[in-house]
Amino acid sequence: MLSRIAGMNVVVCQSTTASPSWKAERSMNIPDTMADWPWQRAFHPYTDEATLESDKWFRSLAIFSPKSMHAHEQNFVGCLAGLAYPHGSPNDLRAGMDFMHVLFAIDEYAEIERPAAVAEFVQILLDAFHNPGKPRPSGEITIGELTRQFWARAGRTATPQAGKYFLEAMKDFLDSLVSQAEYRNNGTNPSIDDYIQLRKNTVGARPAYIIGHLCLSIPDEALYHPAIRELEYLAAELLALDNDLASYNREQATGNDQHNIVTTVMRHLKLDLDAAVDWTASYHKQVERRFLDTLERVPSFGPAVDADLKRYITQIANFPRANYCWIFESGRYFGSHGAEYQRTRRVPLLPKRVQQQGAITSTADIDVPLIEDLERLAAIAAVEGED
Repeated sequence: MLSRIAGMNVVVCQSTTASPSWKAERSMNIPDTMADWPWQRAFHPYTDEATLESDKWFRSLAIFSPKSMHAHEQNFVGCLAGLAYPHGSPNDLRAGMDFMHVLFAIDEYAEIERPAAVAEFVQILLDAFHNPGKPRPSGEITIGELTRQFWARAGRTATPQAGKYFLEAMKDFLDSLVSQAEYRNNGTNPSIDDYIQLRKNTVGARPAYIIGHLCLSIPDEALYHPAIRELEYLAAELLALDNDLASYNREQATGNDQHNIVTTVMRHLKLDLDAAVDWTASYHKQVERRFLDTLERVPSFGPAVDADLKRYITQIANFPRANYCWIFESGRYFGSHGAEYQRTRRVPLLPKRVQQQGAITSTADIDVPLIEDLERLAAIAAVEGED
């Protein structure tokens, strides 16, 4: 999975640069949103070893069907964790990596289920988080057991402060998924501001920040300070904006682009795709400036607290860079073309396909779209169009 750039001591997750096998009628721009971000790419040296352990654990629970598991593997969860948690201990990295598996599993389920099912699902997960020593009921969706096992292991290393904060942030994230499902089910088109407020939670960043530093004992007066909370949410906005830009192509192809900043901006500002992307890139720069300004307003809480708080803030600030690098180095959004799209800044738009619907009775029913499958359909459609 991991390789090194020739002549450089830089580990990359994927170096394939194959060109698409079809000629698209339209393409979209992917702006270099992180060009001015001060925090640079870093990677944990223990990533290979942790990936083997974490992937083995995730596979053992058979969360997805073989087809969807193959698609999940294109997320390169180990790569994302290695980028997101480059400075922690091996245990911190493993906790972060396991958590990424949990987040992706939750995301795939919550994106396609109805509000009542998502609300029930959220209660299962919250119970698993708060009772990691309790066996899960027979017949329950397997993500409940995945969650229980994750927190049973990771929670043992958490300080009381970090554990409490993680569970609170996790609840905020899970509750936001119910709101997202309600928007989707009702056909509601939230305003740009309402969308951003919701998306800051649905991106799942806040629980992900603290999971990489469960050993920290930051007092409430510092961890809950308004400036720290603002930094958390501003970084989450950056993640959400970049993810929405990267995921738009796949989502529009599968008819799942309602919960996306590009679609929201096009709808409310009456813009075409290129203009909506430009608006998003401009707003991204505004958020970056607000983050840097807020960073200057973080007060001192004394030498001991400041040292831990600095580690936590560095974790927050690193996440947008890690996420941006992962977008192009993994196969989640661009398949094997990430390096090429990062170079050319143009992504061929995939043709739309019909998304399968139906109740999910187990995680094996979840259909995770594979970019290569969508590209194959695009190539077939292109050939048929020539006949």
